[in-house]
Amino acid sequence: MSAGIFSTPRPLPSRIAPAIAGGSVIALALPIFAVAGWPLAGWALAAVLWAAALAFSLVLARLPGDPGNLAAAGMRGIGTTSRALLVGVPLVAVTVSDERVGLAAAAVYALAFTVELAAGLVAYFGSGGHA
Repeated sequence: MSAGIFSTPRPLPSRIAPAIAGGSVIALALPIFAVAGWPLAGWALAAVLWAAALAFSLVLARLPGDPGNLAAAGMRGIGTTSRALLVGVPLVAVTVSDERVGLAAAAVYALAFTVELAAGLVAYFGSGGHA
């Protein structure tokens, strides 16, 4: 792998494909949960947390992206970090009260997030360079 792959400027790709990929994981998990007899409350929690985190990231994406706007850049950084708290705190609280539901929710959310991240990386690095 060449070091140039990380230094080549690229335009920001659309967030639609990664969101659809993560949402597909959530949607496909429902029948699996129903057939396997796993707690549907865990699936529902994962779906709500994933949708909330996605909505939060879409709000952050609406902030101005110009390099001279330090306030917007700071808000994006803090907001992106806070996304983990937005998801992690409810997952821990539910897992403490009902381990089976919390672990099911964590597994579904982690898989959806991983697929969304992979699709986003493919969209970003798959685009041509020179923003």
